[in-house]
Amino acid sequence: MGGMLNIVLFVSVLVCVVSSSFAQQACGKYSFSENRQFDSCIDLPVLNSFIHYNYESSSGKLDVAFRRTGMTASSWIAWAINPTATGMVGSQALVAYQQADGKMKAYTSPVTQYKTSLEEGKLSFEVSDLTATFAKNEMTIFATLGLGKGNTTVNQVWQEGSLSDNVPQMHSTSGGNVQSMGKLDLLSGTASSSGGGNSKKRDRNIHGILNAVSWGVMMPAGAIFARYLKVFKPSLGPTWFYLHVGCQASAYIIGVAGWGTGLKLGSESAGIEYSTHRNIGIALFCLGTLQAFALLLRPKPDHKYRIFWNIYHHACGYTVIILSVVNIFKGFQILKPGDAWKHAYTGIIIALGAIAVVLEGFTWIIVIKRKREENSDKIFGNGANGYSGRRA
Repeated sequence: MGGMLNIVLFVSVLVCVVSSSFAQQACGKYSFSENRQFDSCIDLPVLNSFIHYNYESSSGKLDVAFRRTGMTASSWIAWAINPTATGMVGSQALVAYQQADGKMKAYTSPVTQYKTSLEEGKLSFEVSDLTATFAKNEMTIFATLGLGKGNTTVNQVWQEGSLSDNVPQMHSTSGGNVQSMGKLDLLSGTASSSGGGNSKKRDRNIHGILNAVSWGVMMPAGAIFARYLKVFKPSLGPTWFYLHVGCQASAYIIGVAGWGTGLKLGSESAGIEYSTHRNIGIALFCLGTLQAFALLLRPKPDHKYRIFWNIYHHACGYTVIILSVVNIFKGFQILKPGDAWKHAYTGIIIALGAIAVVLEGFTWIIVIKRKREENSDKIFGNGANGYSGRRA
């Protein structure tokens, strides 16, 4: 048993060493032009990016090269240090892109707000020898930073986005673009991802799942129960009503939880707005709340105002279903969870629609048959010898 444990430990250590060596080689084998040399390099976890640097602890001087592969001439890159926080606002950024005339532009930009246009400005620390290159779909920023003594661990942020008329545009707000931050240990040569990015991604996924299940699946299913199980009312009694109310009430409760996570995400992402998605979500919450109150205000079937209540209830209900489906697809555009999720939900909606179409036809057949039977009973059910008693 002891021998086996030693073997397992040896293999584990060997795997770790090989993995670490491979990770270092991924960027360590890269050669810069003009005989540039960097002692440390790290493969950053997202956006096909790499950081190379030399750090002089006695003076706090940092020579850095940030590069990103898979670039186009209509894109910009940025690498930043945030002295006060782990996020974007407060970052002291180095920005670069290729201008329309083919020349590279590299400059500094302090980021003071979301949706920044990365305007030029002085940073909170000294920057010198700032240049940039672009070749073979790879863009690199070079600079020397005066961080001061003792700043051996820094918060780093890196980004990329598109250009329009030589002006950097807002970067994507999903995928790697919201995970491109973390801590950089200049002494050990290691980088860690920010837990905040992972936490926000988890909250987004929870928000999407809760709303897709509640507003996008349970609400339409509850409407199907109400419309098509009524045809079996004589045999099922009020079962359709309890199924309808139970399904819609559960959908509303889960939907409110999903709406709440959306509010939390919004408060944590000041400056990042999805106006259409947000406005539809607010409308859904309001209409859903009206439907919940409708249950308490429902008149009896023979009440003279019942017809108006029916119009209001059905109009709100079908509006909620339509807006829910639209907003869920808006959410897919924002989250970009992968085609499999979008295809799965599309399949569910198609299946519910097909069930509704089949049940609609079946319902009309039964309704027409029952009306014929009722009319037949009125004509032949009351007169002598089977006649209604009316004169010919």
